[in-house]
Amino acid sequence: MYSHQWLNGDEIKLPTGKVVCIGRNYVEHAQELNNPVPDEPVLFIKPSTALVGTASDVVLQAALSPIHYEAELSVLIDKPLTHASADEVREAIVGVGVALDLTRREAQSALKEKGLPWEIAKAFDGSCVQSPFVHMGETDDLAALQYGLDINGASRQRGDTSLMITPVISLICHLTQYFTLLPGDIVLTGTPKGVGQLNDGDALTLSLSGETVAQFNCVES
Repeated sequence: MYSHQWLNGDEIKLPTGKVVCIGRNYVEHAQELNNPVPDEPVLFIKPSTALVGTASDVVLQAALSPIHYEAELSVLIDKPLTHASADEVREAIVGVGVALDLTRREAQSALKEKGLPWEIAKAFDGSCVQSPFVHMGETDDLAALQYGLDINGASRQRGDTSLMITPVISLICHLTQYFTLLPGDIVLTGTPKGVGQLNDGDALTLSLSGETVAQFNCVES
């Protein structure tokens, strides 16, 4: 059962909430999937049942394969936010981490072609792999924060919040015009270029500001 954790292993005393996700927040990622660069953030939600931690192997369900990874900066909220100001958003961010938005890319493409919702491609059980969080007071400026994903020792994705189409604080202000955020909710802020398929036996490392925040393996079941 997933629960929010600090990097030192302590449990974060917040409920497990929903995950609000942002699509196409990096120009180069939109281009690599042949998607138009959006005029405003593309929003979708994963339920709390999508969340899994990184303390043990991440299971890839063979029935849902192929499954692709999208590494993203994740933000943990500890205060209610609705129609929030920038100052209110800053005060409500308690921690940051790195998450994988797992995606059934082929299913997503087929659904998009039919004009249908993406839930079975984006919101299935285990589709949000969340690292432990670093306390907000221990991080650099959210406007210039780096994070990354390595697979089997090779660099696959490198994100830099300074390159986001919509910066983190503005992004959260925007989404609270539509969705109230509650304590324990997570915001995924968009993925940089370099997405690809996960395979049985892959060894993954997630990093934030040059420091490792999670290491785990993928196993197919």
